[in-house]
Amino acid sequence: MIIKPTSSTIQPVVTPEKVILGVDPGTMIAGYGIISVKGGTMSMIQYGVVQLSKYTTYQLKLQKLYETILRLIDEYHPDEMAIEDPFFGKNVQAMLKLGRAQGVVMAAALSRNIPIVEYAPRRIKQSVTGNGNASKDQVSQMVGHLLKEDLDPKFFDATDALAIAVCHHFHENALPVAPGKKNKKGAWGAFVSENSDRIL
Repeated sequence: MIIKPTSSTIQPVVTPEKVILGVDPGTMIAGYGIISVKGGTMSMIQYGVVQLSKYTTYQLKLQKLYETILRLIDEYHPDEMAIEDPFFGKNVQAMLKLGRAQGVVMAAALSRNIPIVEYAPRRIKQSVTGNGNASKDQVSQMVGHLLKEDLDPKFFDATDALAIAVCHHFHENALPVAPGKKNKKGAWGAFVSENSDRIL
């Protein structure tokens, strides 16, 4: 006898959970934000800052930043990392130091085979607030609204990191997926597998 399932036995299809780690690198303070995406709904897992100003040498700062990001990766197992793209400024020394911090953060992700994507600061603000010139306070407020969280306005580096993760979620859904192909990591996972030469 064949028994047809009734509506009460049919389980709804839920998109597999994805964890995104957003990082706002810095030489004095670095921010991080971790979000999960399930069924298209974002929620915050954790956010915070890495205080680096207390360390006496730049090499020690980089070491502590690397160890902290690696510890976050091992604890929360993100599927992808989003990071703020390097920007050009007048202070060459500051740019070099920031670039090293970004490199250390990326090295931590690469050591765990986590895909990395970079976004320009203006693009992050545009994606989250609709205004590429939004202030840090405006970004923080909108991120809190999107994640339904009461975020501490004192931790702008952390809320910026959450904004980077949110920006990545918004943009990865627009990445092309080849017809007939499915990937448990979603559109970004498919993009990585089909464009491995373009990914760091």
